[in-house]
Amino acid sequence: MGQGDVRNATAQPGTKLVAACDIYQSRLDRMRETYGAGTFVTRDYREVLSRKDIDAVIVATPDHWHARITTEALAAGKHVYCQKPMVQKVAEGPGVIAAEKKSGKVLQIGSQYVSSHVFVKARDLYRQGAIGQLNLVEAWLDRNTALGAWQYSLPVNATEKDIDWDRFLGNAPKRPFEPIRLFRWRNYNDYGTGVAGDLFIHLLSGLHTVTGSIGPTKVFASGGVRFWKDGRDAPDVMLAILDYPKTDAHPAFTLSLRVNLASGVSQEQFGFRFYGNEGILTTTYSSLRLEKPPRENEPGYTINTFSYRDQQAFLKEYRAKYPQTGPSLNSSTDSTFRPQMEAHQLHHQAFANSIRGGGPSVEDGTFGFRAAAPALLCNESAETGLAYRWDPVAMRRL
Repeated sequence: MGQGDVRNATAQPGTKLVAACDIYQSRLDRMRETYGAGTFVTRDYREVLSRKDIDAVIVATPDHWHARITTEALAAGKHVYCQKPMVQKVAEGPGVIAAEKKSGKVLQIGSQYVSSHVFVKARDLYRQGAIGQLNLVEAWLDRNTALGAWQYSLPVNATEKDIDWDRFLGNAPKRPFEPIRLFRWRNYNDYGTGVAGDLFIHLLSGLHTVTGSIGPTKVFASGGVRFWKDGRDAPDVMLAILDYPKTDAHPAFTLSLRVNLASGVSQEQFGFRFYGNEGILTTTYSSLRLEKPPRENEPGYTINTFSYRDQQAFLKEYRAKYPQTGPSLNSSTDSTFRPQMEAHQLHHQAFANSIRGGGPSVEDGTFGFRAAAPALLCNESAETGLAYRWDPVAMRRL
């Protein structure tokens, strides 16, 4: 993902890659192959932060390094693009936000649906009242491939000489050299945040973009390793229910989240359904569909169990209130929108614009934490079987 971020970042006018850091030597070699032999490479990120010719950094490490490197980069005067989730643990969030505010630099979290034209369009339609009063949102991300389930490629010749194992472990529990835990780090809770931190986070970021929400007040989740029994301890299936309170931006609603890494589908499926009393918004990676059925002319009735006399009396009053006017002339509305630019490109464009123009980050630390914390609480809930209360305003658990 880091190299993908670099491609999108350097596609922005006037942006150049100066240095790269990785604890696997082959990836450093690859960066020089791609960006030139003169590219500065190191296994120690602090050497990157100390350079005066670097304005911004991309933090695309395993999740357990996000908070530390982001905080140190901000303190070093660098703008930071940090891959989602912003933190691995809920307790790390306030420290990152404080570091961002103290630095005065741009911090943008890398959940690209915040910048997606699909979700911006959905936000506009939602604000216009296109679906009436929101009451339920369903969101899902299903996969059915080995790579989609994080069984990433393992080098055939990786040795301790090639990999700075102790630096990879960082503050995670110490253990003997085991390369699979590096190259498939998302499978292990010591380094990653599972399907919630990798995938629920996208769903929550997209939801908050559309609705203007700052987070739920109650989180409950269930899941486990159902198919990919390859030594991982992170679930490959998770379902979650989150309750969102009424705010100035939206009414109270319920959110359901689903990730299944062995879903039986032929291609990855990602989407949302925003249900209102007047219509449904359905989004995918690259399209948005608005469905609005015709509104009913009358509520109907259930009087068959009444006596004949009472049925007649009811119908007399009912027809006085709802005269028969024939079929509704309102036709169902069904329209589709497709974006012109890919979301990753838009997100990096927004980062560059914030740095150069001095404008606010489209996904700052507060936004990033308000999406990350409920996702991380999903992991805790699935592990303990408990529901958790969350204060989205103060950003703390109750």
